[in-house]
Amino acid sequence: MAITKEVLDELLKEYRGLEDITGPEGLLKQLTKALIERAMEAELTEHVGYEKHDQGEKRTENRRNGKNTKTVRTDQGPLEIAVPRDRDGTFEPAIIIESIIQKNLRMRKIISTA
Repeated sequence: MAITKEVLDELLKEYRGLEDITGPEGLLKQLTKALIERAMEAELTEHVGYEKHDQGEKRTENRRNGKNTKTVRTDQGPLEIAVPRDRDGTFEPAIIIESIIQKNLRMRKIISTA
């Protein structure tokens, strides 16, 4: 999936400098948090077998059951994320396993060559 120019323009509409991207509350940190949390929601949907807010018949007794917070280490520093949980306590999101974050979700600092 390609990220469109329009999506990038929207993300960078308030860009004023490198700090806006790599700073403590910069875009990289915000994107990392959003991507991890959305991936976990998708994993939970697969795990329980139905979409969030689905009012239809469920094929399992297991249900979504709120969220817990967890702090993970990223290149942007510690990041507090909301981890969804299931009623049975059997959901373990693969995306937050520390080694996966360190190996696959590394965000490199943008180096200015001006």
